[in-house]
Amino acid sequence: MIAELTDTVRRAYRMDHWRERRRAVIFMMRGVLHWNTLRTLYRYFADNEILRALYAHNPFPVEQATRAFFYAGSTLASRIALIRAHYDTMMELLPAQDAVRLSLDGEYEIWRAADTDMVWRSYLHFDPGQRKEGLLSVMMDVDNVHLYQMIFWFDRWNEERVLIIGAMQGPNTEDAQDFVREMTKRAHRFRTKNLILYMVQAVARALGMKRIFAVSNAGYYANNHVRVNRKLKTDFGAFWEEAGGRETEDKRFYELPLVLPRKTMEEVPTRKRAVYRRRFAFLDAVDAEIEERVKALLK
Repeated sequence: MIAELTDTVRRAYRMDHWRERRRAVIFMMRGVLHWNTLRTLYRYFADNEILRALYAHNPFPVEQATRAFFYAGSTLASRIALIRAHYDTMMELLPAQDAVRLSLDGEYEIWRAADTDMVWRSYLHFDPGQRKEGLLSVMMDVDNVHLYQMIFWFDRWNEERVLIIGAMQGPNTEDAQDFVREMTKRAHRFRTKNLILYMVQAVARALGMKRIFAVSNAGYYANNHVRVNRKLKTDFGAFWEEAGGRETEDKRFYELPLVLPRKTMEEVPTRKRAVYRRRFAFLDAVDAEIEERVKALLK
């Protein structure tokens, strides 16, 4: 017990930082108190060569299991089940080396714009700094500056393979509004936060996911999306509903369509139809490229 917990602490925490030392102590206490449950996750990662390599590469899933991450009201047992389902899916879908590589510091490009004056691209990646909301991300960068990212995990609900979005994050730059406005123009006036969702939906379809869910305002694990005056910084519910989502019986989650709804040309004012044709052609090209690249990654 102590040896396993100490190994996780050594690899998951920066002990030269006081906050990380505090988290390490709390992890040890929780690990000891809940060892009978937590050791099932250690045994899971010791189960075969691929899982051992994955855990040797990435100690964070064990730490994630002990913290109130992913969605509100999650328990140690539910987080362990979630983590196991995610990595089971990764191993079922991907070659071993890619399952390991994408579990921490690797990336896999799924789309790159044709623009020659900038490098605008999207890729699959897991960033340890975003581990509160999920286990993998679709990240969109422009010249190595983050524009948007959507963080998610894979799971099984009622024996169906599903993708669950834990959070969406926009740019954290001084000129964020101008940055988003410029890239929206490049996307033929298709909002970039809608574009990142469109890409996640394309990834889900290419991976054979049967359904997509997203964490609601009520289900968000923390309150850092709420301002001091209790107004929402990001209204997840409004965005999911705008994208065709519906609230599930569990108020912590929305179900989203696998395909983002589109207007028909008859619904578009005549003066805007040229813009919409260019937009739809752009989106179709994005979809086709993501499908080709993701399917090339599969076993």
